[in-house]
Amino acid sequence: MRAYTLNTYGPDGLAPTEVAEPETGPGRVKVRVEQIAVNPLDWKIRNGYLAEMLPLPLPAVIGSDVAGTVLEVGDGVEDLAAGDPVAGFADSGAFAAVAVTRRERLTKLPEGLDPQLAAALVTSAETAQRVIGLLDPAPASTLVVNGAAGAVGSAVTQLLTAAGHRVIGTASAANHDYLRHLGAVPAGYGDTLPADLRAAAPDGVDGAIDTAGQDFVARVEGLIPAERIVTIVDFAAGARGAIVAGGDPTRLTAETVGAVLEQAARGTFTAEIDTVYPFEELDRALARSEAGHLRGKLLVTGPSS
Repeated sequence: MRAYTLNTYGPDGLAPTEVAEPETGPGRVKVRVEQIAVNPLDWKIRNGYLAEMLPLPLPAVIGSDVAGTVLEVGDGVEDLAAGDPVAGFADSGAFAAVAVTRRERLTKLPEGLDPQLAAALVTSAETAQRVIGLLDPAPASTLVVNGAAGAVGSAVTQLLTAAGHRVIGTASAANHDYLRHLGAVPAGYGDTLPADLRAAAPDGVDGAIDTAGQDFVARVEGLIPAERIVTIVDFAAGARGAIVAGGDPTRLTAETVGAVLEQAARGTFTAEIDTVYPFEELDRALARSEAGHLRGKLLVTGPSS
């Protein structure tokens, strides 16, 4: 099958090739890959930044988020069948024509949901619900989402506003109308951040979720207690008392993703899609992700699509 393999760590380490299809096995599902979502984790793995944390026997197929169609199920999988549309996390690597993964890492798509939107929501839906759970805000809280226009930030914002919280979202000025559309009060990233937060929340802020970094935890010192901030990007912020939402990405499941996909199918939850690249332009998609400052998700079509 067609795939990209990581042969050596570095920006030029991925190469298109032909590899054998992965075997299904008990409790696992084989999926024809139709849509692939690109995440920062992908180029960090490619570049070798996580080689100690996530060691790989090279060459290896990498990539995580997929949407596609079930080709085959292994023994013990009773609730999926060939032909079912699914989305989730690929154990065998997403940058390939076919992927195999554990059943608990997939969710069946609701009827009528666009597979591109499903792929775009996999990581953001799982991460958003996990970090909100870590923050555990009291009802009707006033909360800051740093990087609210990004894929995870916009998912967090939508879930918080739907739950009745007041959200102040940081983003560049070009994205402020988008944040208003999501139901958030926009604030700037720059030097005016502390003043913007005081103006938007004169009675104080109850907590924050940091999806963008840029020394956010230190910059809001005195406005938001560090122990009421969850960050997914600033791993040094734990020393300041913030909650760092780390963990092993290979252990993530799609348990919480299905509920968000149901909302998306009803039109009550969405994700921006920045660009969809053909499979042959995976390197361009990774370079665009590494450049940052995205509002929407980057997708790559599977080689059989």
